[in-house]
Amino acid sequence: MLKNRLRSNSNLPTKGGPATGGKSTRAGFGEALLALAQKNKDIVVVSADLAESTRLQAFAKKFPQRFIEVGVAEQNMMGVAAGLALSGKIAVAASFAVFSPGRNWDQLRISVCYSDANVKIIGSHAGLSVGEDGASHQALEDIAITRCLPNLTIISPADYIEAKKATMAMLKIKGPVYLRLTRPDTSIFTTEKTPFKIGQANILLKGKDATLVAHGPILSEALQAAHILSKEKISVEIINCHTIKPLDTKTILRSAQKTRAVITLEDHQINGGLGSAVAELLSEKLPTPLWRLGAHDTFGESGDYKQLWQKYGIDSQSIISHIKNIVSKK
Repeated sequence: MLKNRLRSNSNLPTKGGPATGGKSTRAGFGEALLALAQKNKDIVVVSADLAESTRLQAFAKKFPQRFIEVGVAEQNMMGVAAGLALSGKIAVAASFAVFSPGRNWDQLRISVCYSDANVKIIGSHAGLSVGEDGASHQALEDIAITRCLPNLTIISPADYIEAKKATMAMLKIKGPVYLRLTRPDTSIFTTEKTPFKIGQANILLKGKDATLVAHGPILSEALQAAHILSKEKISVEIINCHTIKPLDTKTILRSAQKTRAVITLEDHQINGGLGSAVAELLSEKLPTPLWRLGAHDTFGESGDYKQLWQKYGIDSQSIISHIKNIVSKK
């Protein structure tokens, strides 16, 4: 266990004003799913014994005839969801990310992606932010194993509000989507007016000295770091890359052209995730110095998630140190 406690990061200055804290992205998903399901009778849900944890209990109570509990059988869950989708339904399959897509990747590949079935895969409790559950439940590889699959869209919302928007958006498009969610209540730094469009990244802060591209609630640490650095006359452009696939190449390339220094940040392995996607893009289109922040070929451990973010070098202080070093070399 890690011993040092970290300070709260609940108040973060952003383009839209100070952040408020906090609610979880899984809560945003559950609320949006219920709201849209009341209007669309084709939405059905398949759960693998984690309805409460994935915030499906309200849906199950409201629509028992459209809720299927398969038990601890994630491979079966994906197969059932694929069958429902191929029968004309909008199927939502929800579990922890370590189980789905972790345990049922083969069913995801063949039954869903190969068939281009209209299944929405919900991988909750992703990343180090699972905290005390430890390495066995900290999905740090889920983006890597899904990003390589054809036909699959990948979304990682930054906060509660964006998770609601992402849920609404994915349920309105046809085809497989992987929605990556997290467990803890985290800072809310987007607003109802913040734009959200699948495949289109948002610039949260404009800057000229370095570009930081990130996804998920870890963006709150980037925003705090940028605020502190601004007091030292270091200007950081922060991009919320909520859609990892398809990647918004135009926004990233435009920013990289301006700053000539790019950092990726994610609660995930640096290999295979957003860092790799951006590295591939820059190497092919615009060779630019790149630094990837995330888990470096290692599993996590049990501890408070903010302590883990600090230990694995993805908290605000670590970001500040990296950016100062980068800017000094420029």
